[in-house]
Amino acid sequence: MDAVTLRVGNLELMSDYYEQALALVPIEERVLGGHVHRVLGRGGVPLVRLVHTPDLPELNPRDAGLFHTAFLFADAASLAATVYRAAQDPRSRFAGSSDHLVSEAFYFTDPEGNGIELYVDRPRDTWRYDGDEIRMDTLFLDPNAYLQAHLDESVLADAALQAGSVGHVHLQVGNVARAREFYVDALGFEATATGIPTALFASAGGYHHHVAMNVWNSQGAGPRAASLGLADVAITLPGREDLDALAARLRGRGLAFKDTGRAVVVADPWGTQVTLALPGASADDLLSQN
Repeated sequence: MDAVTLRVGNLELMSDYYEQALALVPIEERVLGGHVHRVLGRGGVPLVRLVHTPDLPELNPRDAGLFHTAFLFADAASLAATVYRAAQDPRSRFAGSSDHLVSEAFYFTDPEGNGIELYVDRPRDTWRYDGDEIRMDTLFLDPNAYLQAHLDESVLADAALQAGSVGHVHLQVGNVARAREFYVDALGFEATATGIPTALFASAGGYHHHVAMNVWNSQGAGPRAASLGLADVAITLPGREDLDALAARLRGRGLAFKDTGRAVVVADPWGTQVTLALPGASADDLLSQN
């Protein structure tokens, strides 16, 4: 998974929030189509792209779009340091914490209503399976006990130097079956957990999930009008043959898409743009579509 692109109404507020609360640093800034695009990340790895679109309406939490962007950390100390920073920022809204068997996660909402998950994976050899599906759950995780056990002052002081990545993106959709047709059948992800009728989890390479789709707030939602919030979900594919296979699947299903040579850009049934790009694709491939 590559950086998620968010349309934001207050660029400076949102940029400062992600810098202070999540210890991200600005990597790149460009003006495309009259809008400022600011990329933030860690260690040169883009994690979020903020596009300044102050004239758009605020996001509606009942619309299809983003449930949360999930930022993955390498170890418990790195996670704890970021959770502590996010919890200390008065602009954060803490939304809970959970043990999912495959991971430990903490949830926040940013100042413009975008969901955030901060998490660390449990070792893959501890994951349990029900047949071909990965067993996940939502169990109580005491945030204070977790910080007491894992917060390290030296890691906290250097939080911006700790590695991070976008582990998965969780979306709000209007219909789970239709989401499966697009994200599994058309894009090519494999379903990994289907036991909850109101949600679907899918991945590539045996991961617990790179994408998730639910209708918990958005059952029956139709295509979303332009608004603040999620603009683009970006995914890196290994090679051009993967893009060719993707293009063939999209073409066979009659789905409109754009192929730049280095990326394929397609919209899901609710208007969320998905950019699937080769490693090292240019900023124009990844940003100019938004």
